[in-house]
Amino acid sequence: MGEFIEDYDNITVEEIKETLTHEDLPSAVSKIKDYFEQQDRVELNIAVTGESGSGKSTFINAFRGMGDEEEGSAETGVVETTKFPTPYPHPKYPNVKLWDLPGIGTPNFKADQYLKQVEFQRYDFFIIIASDRFRECHANLAAEIVKMNKKFYFIRSKIDSNIAAEQRKKKKVFNEKNILDAIRKDCIEGLEKIGVDSPVVFLISCFDLALYDFNYLEMTMEMELPQHKKHVLMLALPNITLEINERKKKALQKNIWKLALLSAGVAAVPIPIANAAVSIIVDVTILVVELKRYYNAFSVDPASLQRLSDRSGKSVDELKAVMKSPLHAEINKDLVVKLLAGCTVGALEAAAEFWLGLIPVVGSLVAGPLSFVTVYFTLKSCLNGLAEDARNVLMAALQTPV
Repeated sequence: MGEFIEDYDNITVEEIKETLTHEDLPSAVSKIKDYFEQQDRVELNIAVTGESGSGKSTFINAFRGMGDEEEGSAETGVVETTKFPTPYPHPKYPNVKLWDLPGIGTPNFKADQYLKQVEFQRYDFFIIIASDRFRECHANLAAEIVKMNKKFYFIRSKIDSNIAAEQRKKKKVFNEKNILDAIRKDCIEGLEKIGVDSPVVFLISCFDLALYDFNYLEMTMEMELPQHKKHVLMLALPNITLEINERKKKALQKNIWKLALLSAGVAAVPIPIANAAVSIIVDVTILVVELKRYYNAFSVDPASLQRLSDRSGKSVDELKAVMKSPLHAEINKDLVVKLLAGCTVGALEAAAEFWLGLIPVVGSLVAGPLSFVTVYFTLKSCLNGLAEDARNVLMAALQTPV
């Protein structure tokens, strides 16, 4: 894959205005089209390592939104099942791969040799998992990763088992936060004793990533990734918390104006506007692709709803009952045309007033057919609707009032 051009990832309104001022609409459309083509080719490779039985494979499956028994899932077991680095592509975003690396901690383990054997340069960052105490092998590996100018994250897994064990002791006072703080402190002190400076440890349940520190882990990974990798990570994350749901919405929202200009500028499908004397010209295919992206990112597809039902004990019908968006059926060109044609004149005028003020140069080019503002309004409405549906589904699964 060619090197991603940072300027494309940071393409702004001002850049497009500049292009339109000194060049023309086709040039601006070409720049945006190139941006999306580059974005679709971005790869993210995440290495997951640790000792045998630490939960590496279960974490990989959970991150990919899969159960341990599903076809294509990483093989799990109490003994080491991975002999060579094994990639597991995300089922919805194949450019995102989680790599199950051979276990560490054998008597002859050498961190520097290990990283060469697993071809360390191919990974964007490493996740180092321990299910009990972190040992010297973890510290040595972290030190070598730093030497290679890569990022790593310590995960202490099986926290749910620790919490359950404490509950079984039937202490008079059970305080989950105190237990989590004690585990975290023990992990940090243990790593410091074996030479790790200022370690950060994320407490995780691989069987339920929505618990404990997964949000914190995700935010840290996203913050430390290069700009052009942040978007693909956000799309691929399992939509398991309200916080992730909201961050997905914000990430997808950033591309709406670019897609609106692209769709209105390159296509030739005329669509009559209800109660209006004009029609719009758009590339419906672009909108179909983007709406499918929303659909997958928010995990409202049948397979994702079934997994959530299995985890939460709520039936699929109960989860579907709180969904109101029209994007429940198959997303295709006919559905998109209906959505575009259903835009009201009042809604278009409101969108036009906002966007013509924000981008006067673009506005002067698209104000006549209203293509730009129609596409913008449709995408924003669909994104808001699917994000709200996903939020309501999560709240229903958590038995929180919608």
